[in-house]
Amino acid sequence: MSHKNYQISIHKRLHHVCTTIYQYRFFIALAFAFILLLGSCKKLAAASGDRGALEELFEENFLNRNFVVHFASDNGQDITSQFSGYTVVLTKTTSFYEGPISASRNGVTYTGTWSSNDDYSKLVISLTNPSTPPEFIFINRAWRFTKKAVPIMELAPWGSSEPKVLHMQRL
Repeated sequence: MSHKNYQISIHKRLHHVCTTIYQYRFFIALAFAFILLLGSCKKLAAASGDRGALEELFEENFLNRNFVVHFASDNGQDITSQFSGYTVVLTKTTSFYEGPISASRNGVTYTGTWSSNDDYSKLVISLTNPSTPPEFIFINRAWRFTKKAVPIMELAPWGSSEPKVLHMQRL
């Protein structure tokens, strides 16, 4: 087979493949969309405001899980080291929107409460017992989620443009 005939043969095969794909493009697109839909049903339900799906996602990813401070910044100053060794747990009780919180380090545990709004865009942290250690003054506030990409949740002050950042990493 000559080089020219070989090129023509390849061209014909390529043309046939392209024609076939073009003819079945609707079915290919439909199948692709179906696969995407199947893989993200939970996320679609959560995005549409399905309260049950939001609760389930929050419980699976954030409640009764150990977190550590991955990064903390107060007015541009890195204060992450202040939280070294602390493990933080948001505990689920009968509610998906509030419960106890604890932070433990070297056998010492501080407790308090956490709460969230219905769409889980807000997280209020209050660690106060037996007393509030100075480093928790930074954490004790209302936060807004800027990113919920497990294993790290990224937070910024709720209703404020204060240059404060808190990243909590799930262990």
